[in-house]
Amino acid sequence: MKPQDPLLAAWEMTLAQRRDAPAIFNTRGEVVRTFRQIEERARADEAKFPAIKPHNVNAIQIGNHEDWPSIFLACLRTQRVVLPIDESVGKEQADTAVSIAAKSGIVDWGDKPPSLFKLTSGTTARPRLVRFRSAQLLADCNQICDTMGISDADLNFGAISISHSYGFSNLLTPLVARGVPLVFSRDRTPRALLADLARTNATVFPGMPLFYQALSEMDDVPALPKLRLCISAGAPLPVAVSRNFREKFKRPIHSFYGASECGGICYDREAEDEIEGFVGQPMQDVDLAVVDPGAESSQVRVRSAAVGDGYFPEAEEEKLGGGCFVPDDLVIRTGNGFCIAGRVSDVINVAGRKVNPAEVEAQLLRFAGVRQAVAFGRESRPRNEEVAACVVAEVHVRENDLLEFCRRGLSGWQVPKRIFFVDVIPVNERGKISRRELARQFAR
Repeated sequence: MKPQDPLLAAWEMTLAQRRDAPAIFNTRGEVVRTFRQIEERARADEAKFPAIKPHNVNAIQIGNHEDWPSIFLACLRTQRVVLPIDESVGKEQADTAVSIAAKSGIVDWGDKPPSLFKLTSGTTARPRLVRFRSAQLLADCNQICDTMGISDADLNFGAISISHSYGFSNLLTPLVARGVPLVFSRDRTPRALLADLARTNATVFPGMPLFYQALSEMDDVPALPKLRLCISAGAPLPVAVSRNFREKFKRPIHSFYGASECGGICYDREAEDEIEGFVGQPMQDVDLAVVDPGAESSQVRVRSAAVGDGYFPEAEEEKLGGGCFVPDDLVIRTGNGFCIAGRVSDVINVAGRKVNPAEVEAQLLRFAGVRQAVAFGRESRPRNEEVAACVVAEVHVRENDLLEFCRRGLSGWQVPKRIFFVDVIPVNERGKISRRELARQFAR
């Protein structure tokens, strides 16, 4: 007899214990789903699904919608591979990701069929996917809840996107596997976030540095007596933002470091260190090994039960596989934990979203009159980085026209904030283009 899917088994326990309890609230504090209603909708969705072979992809691009848990459970039961796609991803890019994922239906996965694909950046202009089984998703959920002390007595505030790895692991799987209810929020303006946090009595707020900076700069803030845990991920949390937020709201922010490929890596449990880039100690049941112990900063090898099986369709086993993942980030070990010191790749980190420069360059080169283009990341707190580009172009090409062209073909976070026109792309002493040098040369 085939063993039951681990996430479905966890859901059965949640359902038995929390059946008629509120599961999902709107920002007015009204119950929009109980756990029983999630199950009823999941069974209805399952009945409507057309019959297909196992491991075909089911893309979900519905934003933070209350139907997310039900669709996810229905997909698990029918052995569909879920592909979350953020609402901000453009149609062309979404279609490409779905086309790649569709190949999963013709693969013989043996005893390790995937349940979920996470969309991430690769080394080419084409997106690539990370394969996860339910056991790995459940392990990440357990590591997060146990490390952060999150339980079914809490109420998660869901402002971050469910389709992003951070939101999926901190909001959706805790609801399914641990019975942690949540508020679905769609208005991310600072005043709305504060009002909704106060109105709903949320106790846990997984946010990003950008949120916390905006909130700490506001006047006439409401009391948040129920909010007990503030989490920040997606980009390093600047010390100044952490300090200002603590002074205004009398609460610390706990830095959380993770990656799409492996889930949570480190967490600042005490939230007392005022060191730039500090992300704390490894998560519970996560092992970190420094790749180059003799170096001032080094990559680390992450080993845990939550690490994905590999990339799809092209594997990169030296980076991801066998229960291990080596992030591109460079870290420094301190007496109290780890600090993020930079990265070895050219991938641009825009508030936690990874931008592949090749995708931006490909779009710029489609514009008539652009002969050469190089995209790079510039420091931009608290987003971590922003996209910029240098182009060699004919005299009639204007920056505003290029930016508008990029907005039509790229997702919002991939569009350059500035485009610099040059006669020739600068190269280093070896005749190579260095994005890091460009970032320094065109810092502001």
